[in-house]
Amino acid sequence: MAIRTSIRFNLFGSPFIHQHVQTEKNRVISEIKHCLDLAIPLAGAQLAQSLVAFIDTMMMGWLGSSTIAAGGLGAATFNVFLITGISIVSAVSPLTAEAYGAGNAQQVGRVVRQGFWVALTFALPITVLLWSAGFFLRRLGQAPETVALTETYLQAIAWGYFPALGFAVLRSYISSLSRTRPIIVVIMGGTILNIVGNYVLMLGKLGFPALGLAGIGWASTISLWSTFIALALYALVHPQLRVYKAFSHLYRFEPVVYWDLLRVGLPIGILAIAEAGLFTVTTFLMGQISTVTLAAHQIALQTAATSFMVPLGVSFATTIRVGQMLGQGDRSGARLAGYVGMGIGATFMAGMSLLMWTIPERIVSLYLDTTDPINADVVTVAKNLLGVAAWFQLVDGIQVTANGALRGLKDTYIPMMIGIVAYWGIGLTSGYILSARMGLGGVGLWWGLAIGLAVAAMVLTWRFSIARLEPAIVPCSKPLS
Repeated sequence: MAIRTSIRFNLFGSPFIHQHVQTEKNRVISEIKHCLDLAIPLAGAQLAQSLVAFIDTMMMGWLGSSTIAAGGLGAATFNVFLITGISIVSAVSPLTAEAYGAGNAQQVGRVVRQGFWVALTFALPITVLLWSAGFFLRRLGQAPETVALTETYLQAIAWGYFPALGFAVLRSYISSLSRTRPIIVVIMGGTILNIVGNYVLMLGKLGFPALGLAGIGWASTISLWSTFIALALYALVHPQLRVYKAFSHLYRFEPVVYWDLLRVGLPIGILAIAEAGLFTVTTFLMGQISTVTLAAHQIALQTAATSFMVPLGVSFATTIRVGQMLGQGDRSGARLAGYVGMGIGATFMAGMSLLMWTIPERIVSLYLDTTDPINADVVTVAKNLLGVAAWFQLVDGIQVTANGALRGLKDTYIPMMIGIVAYWGIGLTSGYILSARMGLGGVGLWWGLAIGLAVAAMVLTWRFSIARLEPAIVPCSKPLS
């Protein structure tokens, strides 16, 4: 890439300092553009998927606050397993990005094929577990009437678990080749289908029976299968993707690549369990406090999860850029890509913090009628929780993009350990002390979340700053285009 620099002599007659500054400035600007080219469609795709959860929660509210509580419990349970599975198969992304950067088309196809094997490995037992989750929820102290509703939702959405993982494999593959726009198109179509399905199946329109909360689960399953099939068809028919032969010999098990994916992906999945599990356990603890607290928690959590989708998309882009630069043998470029991703994620979340701090009641009104006295207690608690969420938005953006940068280096084991200590050892412990011992209730639990995320952000950023950048694949003379 040609870099244009202007040479201006300073008072001492030397152009070199100015030329160096211009070169570095141009390189940073170029990397920001590359990152945003990937991040905007990926973040848009994440927001579209989050929109489904947001509308699910909003439509649950049409059936009453008890349905929000039950649906929130079901969504939290499903999301723990979903995020874990997606995180494991997301190992396809750094391995594919590095192979693509190095110009190794054969390795790209091998990684994708074994990614499907990994998806199937986890989908079979987890689908069964989701189907029978009501048994475990009752023994975790949840109200029987809440579990009865939750169970209908989980037994419907369980059938969408495998296509969700299959879609994640394809998304990691296609985006790692710097092709992100088809992904957002497919996801937007799936989002529209999900919303229509909610309306039809939940309320019993067009001759279908009114399934209530179960209808929302079935709509999600239909949408997940549709998006998986659509993206698979795109990958099959696109002429520039045929060179990778991603669907050739799918039956063939290649243990070396399979275990390499697990080596990278399992720590990512365990870290996802640590983070998502922290929020899920917090949801269970909220349910033990009261139904009002659980409903308010679901509103605040859904809002925070929606804003989180943007830095999560930036994190995916950061993984890809770091992996591509590493595959090309450009170590300084890989380092710069990581820092640029963190900066973009932090900047966006700073803006979201301001919104949650200044207009919490307007945000709550998106879920509930804030003028209805019946909802007064839920509204008050939700506003307080959003005030805490405003504080941890910034550190949440930093920690997720720092994780993305480290994944681009295939550095996943140490970040897993950092997450376990930060989320559980520090976050949950401090949340419990603030809630139970200091009497802060649900707000105390949320401050624990904030503390855990802040520690993770600091340590993960430091980890990336000292990481060694060594490519595993020798670059070809001509990278793939």
